[in-house]
Amino acid sequence: MAFPLRSISLPSRPHISQAEVEQELLSLEASISSSITIGTMCEGLMRLGNIYNGVEEIIGLPSNQVCSAQERKMLDGEMEGSLELLDLCSTMQEIFVEMKTIIQELQVALRKGAEAASQAKIQSYTVLTKKAKKHFKKTAKKATSEGCSMVMLLSKAREVSISLLESTVLLLSKQIEMRKQSLISKAFHKTKKPVVCEEEQLQELECSIADLENGAGHLFRKLVQSRVSLLNILSS
Repeated sequence: MAFPLRSISLPSRPHISQAEVEQELLSLEASISSSITIGTMCEGLMRLGNIYNGVEEIIGLPSNQVCSAQERKMLDGEMEGSLELLDLCSTMQEIFVEMKTIIQELQVALRKGAEAASQAKIQSYTVLTKKAKKHFKKTAKKATSEGCSMVMLLSKAREVSISLLESTVLLLSKQIEMRKQSLISKAFHKTKKPVVCEEEQLQELECSIADLENGAGHLFRKLVQSRVSLLNILSS
């Protein structure tokens, strides 16, 4: 079952304010902390993409088009961070695609009654989640508390984005761990009914990962737009 993806209701142009975008970021951050479910993560990615619409509008304000030498230096640093986040988001998209393929192949193995193949697919999924977790160890997460307000906003948005992606990977890791034992024991040592039950759960997981893939794609496109707006400021 795919989770519905709703859009956030940031005010329409030209009434957006930095305070409203910051509040939406804090709200999303609190949501991630209090309710870590796949549905929350799917919705969170879409909300982040829409938050970056507001960020891009703030970047484009006339008051933010002229920067001092010090502010330009800080923006240069944020440009590096935005590139790192773009790479991370792109990598997560690829990992979601790989996860989805593994889940599909696991379902086929279960239907065929291929125990060794099923175990191999579960192992592949586990290896993939471990690979995904390593990317976050190399990523700077903490938002800066210094600099102009725009830099701090960009930094906070990046921090929340990384946190959400990392929480998503941790959650997906637990999804297969919870099923690891039951998949094999139920599928190959009892009746066919448990196999059907496990297949339905895997289908739901597959749909959820597809939603995450779409959400990451939505976020990636918004990050590109935001980065272009920053480049326009720095090249002016």
